[in-house]
Amino acid sequence: MIARIAVLGLAVLLNGISVLAADPPAVERLWPVRAPGATGDRPEDTPTLTIWRPTENAAKTAIVVCPGGGYGHLALDHEGKQIAQWLNSLGITAAVLEYRHRGKGYAHPAPLTDAQRAIRLVRSRAEALDIDAHRVGIIGFSAGGHLASTAATHFDTGNPQADDPVDRVSCRPDFAILCYAVIAFGEPFTHAGSQHNLLGKDAPPELVQQFSNEKQVSAETPPCFIWHTDEDRVVPSENSVMFYLACRKHKVPAELHIYRSGQHGVGLAAKINGANLWPKQCELWLRGQGFLPKQQP
Repeated sequence: MIARIAVLGLAVLLNGISVLAADPPAVERLWPVRAPGATGDRPEDTPTLTIWRPTENAAKTAIVVCPGGGYGHLALDHEGKQIAQWLNSLGITAAVLEYRHRGKGYAHPAPLTDAQRAIRLVRSRAEALDIDAHRVGIIGFSAGGHLASTAATHFDTGNPQADDPVDRVSCRPDFAILCYAVIAFGEPFTHAGSQHNLLGKDAPPELVQQFSNEKQVSAETPPCFIWHTDEDRVVPSENSVMFYLACRKHKVPAELHIYRSGQHGVGLAAKINGANLWPKQCELWLRGQGFLPKQQP
C-alpha cells in the first residue's frame, strides 16, 4: 500500500513501507522573532520546525521528531525525513525539529527550550493541523532521544498570563518514543560526548543529575515506547533499561524492546533482522495506547 505523503513524488521503500518521496514542506521558525537565548539572527541561531502532513488516513495524532547527533550535529535524513515519511504512512502528522546544539554554538538550555516550544506550537495548532491536542507525542534518536526523554520528564502546563498564546499551552508530550536514546549522565555507560556537548565538561553534579533522565521520571511522565540494540557500543542499552525500570517504579505505562543485532544510529533499521521490527511494534503500541485507530479485523 502506498501512503500518499504528497500528490507528486517518487515511490521509495522505507523498512518495507512504500511511501512517496517528496520535497519537505516549507521550514518555519519556532519563534517569529529571535529565539530565547539566541546570540544572533543567523540560520544557526534559528531553531526550526518542518511539518509533514499525511494526505490520507489522518490519525489525529502528531509527533515532534528529534534527530540525534550527540548534541553536536543533526542526522536530519535517516532520523528526521525518513522518520517523518514513516509516520505519515501511518496517518500521523510529523514535525521535524532542527534544534540548537553545540555545533551551532549552543548548549543547555537551548535544546530543551526548542523542544518544549515545538510541542507547544504543534499543540496550539491542533485545529489547523486537524489533530487532537491530547495526541501530541515526541520521538527521539540517540541524543535526540535524550532530548525527547528530557521533554517527557521536564515540562509545565503553560503560562496562562503569557503574551504569546503559544506559551499558554502545555509542553508535556502525551507520549514518548525513545530510540537507542542517551538517557543517563554521570554513569560508566553514559555517552560522554552528548553530556559534555549539552552541559559542558565541568558541569556541577546537581545539573548532571537533573538531566540524567532516569532519575527524573515521575508518575506524571507520559507513556513510553523504548527500544535499543544489544550490539550498540556507542550508547549502551543500559540507558534504555534504566529508563524503563524508572517507569516501572513510578507506574508509568512503558514497553521496552532490546534487539540483539544493530550498531548505533540505525534509524528505521530496514536491513537489520530483529531491529527492523521496531516500526511495526511501535505502531502496534500506538494503537494499543489509543494514539492510532485500532485495525479492523
